[in-house]
Formats: sequence, C-alpha cells, structure tokens
Amino acid sequence: MNRSSLVRALFAFLVLAASTYTVLTAKPELGLDLRGGTQIVLQTSDSPSAKADAKNTDKALEVLRRRIDALGVAEPSVTRQGENRIIVELPGVQDPREAAKVIGKTAQLSFHEVLDQVAEKPAKPATGDLYLPSQDGGGVLKLGKPAMTGDKVSGAEAVLDAQQVAAGWIVQLNFKDGGGKIWSQITGKAACQPAGAPGRLIAIVLDNEVLTAPQVDPNGGTQLCNIGLPENNSTITGNFGETEAKDLSALISGGALPLPVEVIDQRTVGPSLGKDAIEASALAGIIGVALTALFIVFVYRLVGLMAVIGLITYAGMSYAALTVIGATLTLPGLAGFVLAIGMAVDANVLVFERAREDFIGGRTDGLRRSLRSGFQNALSAIADSNITTLLAAGLLFFLAAGPVRGFGVTLSIGVIASMLSALVVTRVFAEFVVSRKFVLNRPALSGIAGHGRVRTWLEAKSPALMAHSRRWLLITVIAIVVSVAGVALRGLNLGIEFTGGRLLEVSTAQQITPDQARAAVAEAGYPNAVVQASGADDITVRTARISDDEAEKIRESISRIGGGTELIRNESIGPSLGNELRNKALIALGVALLAQLAYLAVRFRWTFGAGAVLALLQNVAVVVGVFAWTGKPVDGIFLAAMLTIIGYTVNDSVVVFDRIRETRNARSTEALGPVVDTAIINVLPRTINTGISTLFILAALLFLGGDSLGDFALALLLGILVGTYSSNLTAAPLLVELEKRYPAPPPRPKRTQRDRDREPDRGAVV
Repeated sequence: MNRSSLVRALFAFLVLAASTYTVLTAKPELGLDLRGGTQIVLQTSDSPSAKADAKNTDKALEVLRRRIDALGVAEPSVTRQGENRIIVELPGVQDPREAAKVIGKTAQLSFHEVLDQVAEKPAKPATGDLYLPSQDGGGVLKLGKPAMTGDKVSGAEAVLDAQQVAAGWIVQLNFKDGGGKIWSQITGKAACQPAGAPGRLIAIVLDNEVLTAPQVDPNGGTQLCNIGLPENNSTITGNFGETEAKDLSALISGGALPLPVEVIDQRTVGPSLGKDAIEASALAGIIGVALTALFIVFVYRLVGLMAVIGLITYAGMSYAALTVIGATLTLPGLAGFVLAIGMAVDANVLVFERAREDFIGGRTDGLRRSLRSGFQNALSAIADSNITTLLAAGLLFFLAAGPVRGFGVTLSIGVIASMLSALVVTRVFAEFVVSRKFVLNRPALSGIAGHGRVRTWLEAKSPALMAHSRRWLLITVIAIVVSVAGVALRGLNLGIEFTGGRLLEVSTAQQITPDQARAAVAEAGYPNAVVQASGADDITVRTARISDDEAEKIRESISRIGGGTELIRNESIGPSLGNELRNKALIALGVALLAQLAYLAVRFRWTFGAGAVLALLQNVAVVVGVFAWTGKPVDGIFLAAMLTIIGYTVNDSVVVFDRIRETRNARSTEALGPVVDTAIINVLPRTINTGISTLFILAALLFLGGDSLGDFALALLLGILVGTYSSNLTAAPLLVELEKRYPAPPPRPKRTQRDRDREPDRGAVV
C-alpha cells in the first residue's frame, strides 16, 4: 500500500470512528414540525419613543422571554431574526390562542385615580382619556392621568386567595424603585374618600383597557386615609380564574414591550404529524436505500457492495454533522436527508463507469489501476455536479424561510458527506477488494471488468441520435408550450406562504366527505373557505386570514359532524409576510438560474451554456405545468424541490458536456454529431443508473411519505425523468445546431521546442 492509500485509509477510519461515536451518543434537535408545538413570528414596529432596530428588538425579546417563562412552557425558544423579527417556538403547545394573546400584548401597565362619574362616555374622547362602567350602572367613571406605570412593579404572582377562597384567584404585586411609596400615596388618598365614592377606586389599566378597578379597603374604614396600603406588596382582585390570573401575572412580570409587535406568522403542528412524518420518512428511507443497495450490487457487484458501505458511512456522517453543528431537523430537512442518499450514489456510478471504460479499452493495466484511473477521470464531473447542487442548497438557506431552510442545510451537508464517502471511504474499500488475489483471478466479480447491459445494447445499436436533432428540439418546444398553457389557463395554486391566510388541517374520528365538511364550515360562517380532503380521514380548510378564535370555531364545526377532531396543523400567515416569501421565492429562483449560468459560462463555451439553459427551461416548465394542470399546491416545499431540480438538471448537463468536450478533443477531425452520439452512449449508463437509484428513494417517499412529502417527491420524480431526457436530447441537439451555425474556432496547434528555437529573440536588435 502506497503512502496516499495509507493516508486515505487512516482518514476513512477516523471518519467512521467519529461518525459512529456521534451517532451513538448524540441526538439531533427536532423542529416543531416533527415534534409538535407552536411557532409564532412577531414583527416589531416603530413606537413614538423607540425605533424598531436590532437593539430595541432584543429588548422586546427579553420581555417576551420572561413572559413565556412565566407561562411555564417547557423548553421554549425565543430568537431574533433580522432587524425586527422575533421567532417564538413553544414545544407541545397545541392551542396557541392564550399564548398569542399574552405574547403579543404591548403590556403598558398603569395605575389611575378615578376622578368623577359622568352620564355617558363622549362620542370622541380626548386622547388619553379613559372611562370604565360605573358599578351602580349610573353612567361611566372618568380616570385621571397615570399615577404610576408598570416599570415600578418588580413582579407579580398569581395565587389562590388564602383568606377568602371563595373570591378565587388574585395577583400579588411587588414594587421597586420607589413604586411602593407611590402606591401608598395614591391608595392613601383614595382611602380618604367616602365608601362607594368613585374616588375610592384605583383603576388598573393594561394597554388602554381597564383590567379592574378595586376599591381601597372595601369595608369603608378611614384607617388607611393618608397612609395607604403597605409599600412591600399589594393585590389585584377581580373574580379571576386560574388562567386569567396567571396570564395577567405573566404580563406584569414580563414588563412592557418597548415596541409594538404584530403576529405575522403562526404555525401549530399536532404531535401526530411529526411522529407520522418521522416514521414514514424512516420507512421510505429504509425501503429506498435497500432497493438502491440491491440495484448497485446487481449492476456493479463487489465494487457496488463497497459503494453500499460508503452509503452507510455517508448516512452516519450526515447524521453526525447535523448533531455536531446543532442543526434543527425539519420535515423538508428530513426529506433532504433521505433524498441525498440517492444522490450520493452518483459519484460512485461516475467512477465505476469510467473504470469500466479504461479496463475494457486497455488503457490501464489491471483492475486496481483502472479503478484509480476511474477516480481521477471522474473527479472533474463529480466536482462540477456537486458545486451546482451546493449552489442551489446555499440559495435555499440564505433566501428561503421557515422549515424549507432546513432542507438547504441537510442537502448541503449531504453533498459534502457524499463526496467524502465516495472519494475516500468507498475508494479505500474498493481498492482493497480489487487487489485481492481471489478477485484478480476472477475479474468479472469486481463489477468493472465488463460493460453493463445498457452500454452493451447502445454500442450494438449505435443510434444516430443527433441525426434527428431538430425532431428532439420540436418535442422540447411542444412540452414547454403545453406546460406554459397550463399555467396560463389554470393558474398556480399558491400556498398560504405566498398568499397569506389560514390553513387548518384536522383528522376526524369518523370519516366524512369534503362536501359534508364544506357545509359545516359554511354553516359556521365561512362559505368562501376552500375545503378539501387530505388523506383518508383528514380535512384541510383554507381561508383568508382569520383569528385563532375563528379557526377554533371552524374546527368545532367539523368536530360536531366528525365525532371529534385531532389537530394536524394550523398555520396563519399575514399578507405582508406572504408577499415577502413570494418575492423571496422569485429572487431565489432567479439567482439560482443566474448562478448556474455563470458557472456554466466559466466551464464551457456559450453554445454549451445555451443548451443547458433550454434543458433547464424545459425541466422547470414541465414540472410547474404539471402542478398547474393538476391543481397541486405550490408552496415553500415546492420551491425547495424546484431549486433541487435546477441543480440536478445542470448537474446532468455538466456531466454530458464534460464527456462531449473530452470526446471532441480526442476526435477533433470528426463531425460533431457522431462525437455527441458517442459521448451520450458513454454517459447514458451513468445517467440511467443514478436516476434509478434516486427514483427508488423518491418513489418510496411518494407512496409512503404522506401528503406532507408526497408532492415534494412527485416534483422531484418529474424533474429527474424530464432531466434525464433534457440533458441528453435537449441540451445536446441544441449544441449541435448552434455549432453548425457558429462553429468553434479551430484549436491552436501546440508549439514544439523546434518552433520556439526558430523564433527570433524579441529582445535582440535584428
């Protein structure tokens, strides 16, 4: 074993050991869409006294953190996103109504003296004037200016009144910064008023709403006159229940928000959805990987078996990397993890096909040298294809939002891990196997001593594909026109991420039809809601943006006819965020296209780039067209699929172009058409074998992944099928047609030493 092989073996051992240790000792952080709970996205805005910048948003974040801690939610997460957004995650919270009310309140607490009783509240009260109903029903009570604000209150606690249990729950107040003295002064002044007089009341106001107006010393005595209640603590009474008392104490303890906040996005996921998604994805992954492993071993025999070991290593490396960097595993991220297993096969297939060519063509001596040559010759195509996929994954991470970003993270990790597993781990095992005497005496067992059935059949037929280049281009144009017609005639069914609104999905105890659910929702007051079936017993309701209470009303209406319901998911997105996400999606797609084209422009001549553009256009158009004709939703997960398809299409085109350029350099005197035919015949087995491996994974996700991942898998299935066609029979024919009209300049002949000797010395005087 030479030095480089020894280094690779040592590195492979270290990678396997570290991955195994991490897998056995650590667990990845699950997103709310997998473990269940509520996510609320708040946006701060400018107030008269403060600007909604990062500094003040951080202050608001700390206030929210104290409120959430007071609510008793286990393992909450409160983080800032950008300058003026706060993301609140509440694991296990299935009814977000109370949490949203407490979190979203500005909580400007103030204490007011009651000035007088008037007949009625003015039609247009002066700014700052507050009124509350009179206890005797004889008009309204006018409040004075705030005598004290909530910043003088150090904390509050909800307790059951020990002295008068019948009175229910009360809120005990503690003061700070001289607040106790102010409290004694205002209560002492009120205690001097006659019993039952308006002036004996102290109004406690939250966000310009009167919470309660307790009477100082309800017994009517004057012993507290000019003395007031004790400075150290006091209580708020108001016939509170336990929930109301705890919510009020949380608001007071948390303090006032320095900025107004608005809920722009709210998602609630039931525990069953995450559990089902994990089980479905795990089952799909096991079945898909098993079928992929059997296929690779069947096609490439012993080196295929080594590739399977590399795939297992890849899975361990990816899982370990996710846990080490603390990445949150989301539902789209889980799909990306499973998908990248199929994509990891690509590098191995590229290597093995090149090794077969070198061994059968006699360009190398022996199995091991052929395998080494395969790794060296395939390195350029492997690097190109992985860079294009990383571009798409990176754009998802930086431009997407919500759980879809998790797809970008897992896909990026998957691409890097697949390169390591193929170029290091698989190589170590494969070189070891093909060096054994048993295999050297039986080269057919290696898997690289003969071409596969696809390559053998193609070479026997020698199809003149480029002789019909215009026919292939006509098929491409027809496919694009039909797809665009679907978008024009049917439109796109944009998800609420892009339009804003409310999406409610529930599972009913008894099976009901969409028509029954539609009638129940209409009876609840929402006749324009879109009601559809999703799964055997699930109902999805989509409306314009409505409140949490209204969403609960819809759920109750379905529950009455369905024998009860279980929440699957509940999402609410404001119109401003919907517009932003839609714009980000368009920017992501645009930047992805430009980035891929820029990369192609660097790597290939413009005629190659034009072919890749047409292939890309066809692939994207067909997938979007199918979703338009079938009315399937176009949402954030669809965006992740589209960006993956863009990377996959360019990946395929790069592999084909790389082989065309290599073959053309070796046969520069021949016409381009036969050269392209040969290149396609050489690379098509790789395309088919990689496609089949990925299709196993996607088919398992499509049929076993449920509605959440089914449309994602369908989009990628279409993208891979159309991409296999377009990279070979769209990009290549356009290249041939363009080269006929705009031929590349002949390559400059290489200068020999004799040519250099004949050149005059440019520095000499002749």
